[in-house]
Amino acid sequence: MALPDWLDPLYEADEMRAVDKWAIEEQGVPSLDLMERAGIGLARIVADRARPGPVRVVVGKGNNGGDGLVVARLLREEGREVDVLAAGDPAELKGDAKTNLDRLPGNPPEPFDPDRLARSGAIVDAMLGTGFEGEPREPIKSAIEAINAVEDVPVVACDVPSGVNATTGEIEGEAVSADATGTFHGSKVGLHVAPGTFHSGAVEIVAIGVPRGAPEPAKAGLITRRVLELVPHRPRDGSKFKSGVVVIAGGSRGLTGAPTMVALAAQRTGAGYVQVAVPRSAEQALELRLLEAMTKGMPDDDGTHTEAGAEEVAEMAERAGAVVLGPGLGKGDGAQAFARKLAQIVDKPLLIDADGLNAHGGALEKLAQREAPTVLTPHAGELGRLLEVDSSEVERRRLHHAREAATRSGAVVLLKGDDTIVAQPGERPTAISPGATPALATAGTGDVLSGVIGALLSKGLGGFEAAAAGALVHARAGVHAAREIGGADHVVAGDVIDALPLAFTR
Repeated sequence: MALPDWLDPLYEADEMRAVDKWAIEEQGVPSLDLMERAGIGLARIVADRARPGPVRVVVGKGNNGGDGLVVARLLREEGREVDVLAAGDPAELKGDAKTNLDRLPGNPPEPFDPDRLARSGAIVDAMLGTGFEGEPREPIKSAIEAINAVEDVPVVACDVPSGVNATTGEIEGEAVSADATGTFHGSKVGLHVAPGTFHSGAVEIVAIGVPRGAPEPAKAGLITRRVLELVPHRPRDGSKFKSGVVVIAGGSRGLTGAPTMVALAAQRTGAGYVQVAVPRSAEQALELRLLEAMTKGMPDDDGTHTEAGAEEVAEMAERAGAVVLGPGLGKGDGAQAFARKLAQIVDKPLLIDADGLNAHGGALEKLAQREAPTVLTPHAGELGRLLEVDSSEVERRRLHHAREAATRSGAVVLLKGDDTIVAQPGERPTAISPGATPALATAGTGDVLSGVIGALLSKGLGGFEAAAAGALVHARAGVHAAREIGGADHVVAGDVIDALPLAFTR
């Protein structure tokens, strides 16, 4: 299955190997030429970032080390002082890497010594490449630790930081923390998924001379602004009902802010008609906050929803384009029963967030019975409860767990984070956010995201497209809000809502 055209392709390790094999075996491109061009691009990145002092190139014994040797040769030829430090025995180099060892002018590689990193102008990590999996072993493990211990020296990684799984972003043990990564031909999934993305720094793609027509990746891609071209505008002959109708089911006594944020965000995203179903005792609080939305009081049990209200919300949803379930719902037995029942009986596109997700902990498979599209928007803790694993395990293997939840639930799963992941069931492509902003690390911004996606669903976008577009708009709105307000530390969720129009247009 090909990636949609609004995703920029990301390669898994096996997909990148297929490209190399195609270029070399079918197109006749010498592998040595590919390595040379990789080194040329990487050397440029190093030269742009290096400070006064020797460049230290730390090489392993594979092709990644060969790329580093090209960098060392080119920088020496330009007159820079370069030391090559070998994390392993250079005698074990083979093929193209051995050829570039023989081409190296000046001093040969010397054994890696942490003290040799002192007073460096730059450090090049050329130890482990895209084929690496697992935990680094000695002597590379110690070399990674030594590189990370050096302060105030730019570190440039070759293709992928050593220790980062290029396919998943997972890290077992140590991984180099790079300031920049020069990645070859196309970017890799692991450079954009946490924790790998936090080790990659600025990612620059280096063209290495692969001819056009190379095999394309099909498993994951970066969300681009092109996805916003899918969002329909309000027609001149339209009405509030044609612009998108969203029903929000949530809220409880003391938790009225969440559905309020969802409603306001849905309206700013362009929904023409928003209804909020809340317990009767909480309705007045919503009416005071929402001037353009409609509120409806539901059966109330001490300030929370009851299972009996699910049928009423389902009736409300008959005219809706989408339903948002969960914000501010609460964890009481009645509210949780309400969420489970509504998810089963409502036949419209459904977004489940917050306590709506908690109601389905350990019961993801029941959501697969739904016929209409479903979008789940958990953070790591909520996804852990859905899958019955610890949140730390989710954070360690974010891509894996997002895909597992999507397959088990039959839903689109948006795992929140700087690397927001949008996974689909089965073997269909995964979308990854190009990076968020610390401005979104504040209460209520998750509710803003739910409102945005709910509005996009109501306008007819599919679950995958709505979730991906919502993730991008949400991140862009956070960036705009931080600029307008004077810094990420000062942003509140209301600022993000106000910035949503800019996120669509700028």
